[in-house]
Amino acid sequence: MPQMGESIAEGTIVRWIKKVGDSVDRDEPLFEISTDKVDAEIPSPAAGVLMAINVKEGETVPVNSVVATIGAAGEKPQATEVPKVPEVPKVPKVGAGGNGSKHSAQADGTPGATVAAPAPPSTTSAAPTAPAPQALQAPEAPDSERHKSSPLVRKIAKEHNVDIGQIQGSGIGGRVTKQDILGFIDSGASAAPASARPASEPVANIPVARGVGATVTPMSVMRKKIAEHMVLSQRTSAHVYSVFEVNYSKVDQIRKAKKDDYERAGAKLTYTSFIAKVIVDCLRRHKTINASIDGDNIVYHNEINLGIAVALENGLIVPVVKAAGEKNTLGLSRAIQDIADRARAKKLNPEEVHGGTFTITNPGNFGAQFGLPIINQPQVAILGVGTIEKRAVVIEDAIGIRTMGYLTLGYDHRLVDGAVADQFMADVKKGIENFDPSQV
Repeated sequence: MPQMGESIAEGTIVRWIKKVGDSVDRDEPLFEISTDKVDAEIPSPAAGVLMAINVKEGETVPVNSVVATIGAAGEKPQATEVPKVPEVPKVPKVGAGGNGSKHSAQADGTPGATVAAPAPPSTTSAAPTAPAPQALQAPEAPDSERHKSSPLVRKIAKEHNVDIGQIQGSGIGGRVTKQDILGFIDSGASAAPASARPASEPVANIPVARGVGATVTPMSVMRKKIAEHMVLSQRTSAHVYSVFEVNYSKVDQIRKAKKDDYERAGAKLTYTSFIAKVIVDCLRRHKTINASIDGDNIVYHNEINLGIAVALENGLIVPVVKAAGEKNTLGLSRAIQDIADRARAKKLNPEEVHGGTFTITNPGNFGAQFGLPIINQPQVAILGVGTIEKRAVVIEDAIGIRTMGYLTLGYDHRLVDGAVADQFMADVKKGIENFDPSQV
């Protein structure tokens, strides 16, 4: 299991692309994983034959666990199933001496698949005996083990004044997961121990009547993570919305005149390109919108890292255009197209979905007049783009046809007041309706 970011300790095998006995080339997609940051296809670290698969689809294992064995080209897999490699990283001693929240990655960054013939069954039986199960749960475990958690979990704990040391983690090596801390908070925080409610239990387990012929399928890993993030955001931020109608007629004229030039330069000039350019310009003038809340502190970001929501077949992901404030319209167009294409192809790196300071989502692609999007934590605002179409509008006591659309700003009222949000949106509206053609 590869290390897909310094704060990621485990991953879930979503799908095996190759089967036991299949030939595989170096860098050919071998399996697909899902983490709490990104979904990705993992390439094979070497050419050969897939001799054994140690981790089934749907299983979650720590980083650096051996998930498969690759043998030499022409080698035949054993008829019997290769014994499953023990999950050694579950032993508390793993990671000792470090900060307790990271696992070391391989030096060359390749996935953790063993490039060798599978070990004979006797090797597994000869392995050193792991500590007794009760040792993993012993209260005397070092603090570095008991308090292992991700930055997101520590942020939630800080916001709710929760001591992570009070929570019995259900993750690898006692790691405190998001489900653990949210379940702890729901149970009344210090009023009740976390063990009183299993970490895997849903926040609200309302019985569902299943009619005749109803189909029941388990949530995908991505769907579970989206659900967790959305519920967390609703709990964290005081959501308020402002909706502005915008005239895109001038932008539409510029786009028609310049789109062929952009295509020759290898980019698509879309309405999103114009909106993104105006947004980054306005965020420079409205620092509060490009900020985050960290406990009792406000973090005003110097960089503008623009998240762009991308709809996938089975969910949604928000890759980030880093340093968007330093790019012109062409640069933003290329960057947005690149991250959207790679998001759909599952070729994103974890750092490309992390560190955003403001997000744009576009429900208008599907015909929505406008949407009320949920804030992408730990940001304090998100822009929803409604469908852009020709409409009849009043122009100086006459009826005219113009290219119009709605923009919705969702903002966190803990930091952003209505006046601040509306001033920002008025600036965005002005920037779009009076877009400078020289910036294209």
